[in-house]
Amino acid sequence: MDYIKAFIIGGLFCAVGQIFIDKTKLTPAKILVGYVVSGVILSAVGLYKPLAEFAGAGATVPLTGFGHTLAMSVKEAVDQHGLLGAFTGGLSGTAGGITAAIVFGTAVALIFRSHKK
Repeated sequence: MDYIKAFIIGGLFCAVGQIFIDKTKLTPAKILVGYVVSGVILSAVGLYKPLAEFAGAGATVPLTGFGHTLAMSVKEAVDQHGLLGAFTGGLSGTAGGITAAIVFGTAVALIFRSHKK
């Protein structure tokens, strides 16, 4: 049942993103930033944690989940270190995801070659 909930919620996030791409003039980059910001906002008002607990990876893996992790990491760091935590908490909480993106992006760039159209 957990797989089904994750698939449905994750699929809804993807479907909404695809609708934005198809029906608006927003670029994919703006949509992705919007997803991260929405994850931060939903976390700030307390709505994202129950969604993440219900949907599991369907809510924590998409970019909204990255925004949620950023918000929770900053909150925790501010509680521990004060104002300095607002600047360091987001990076320390998401370092694994950022590192993976850099490593895999570099590996793909080294393995494949772009072609002119």
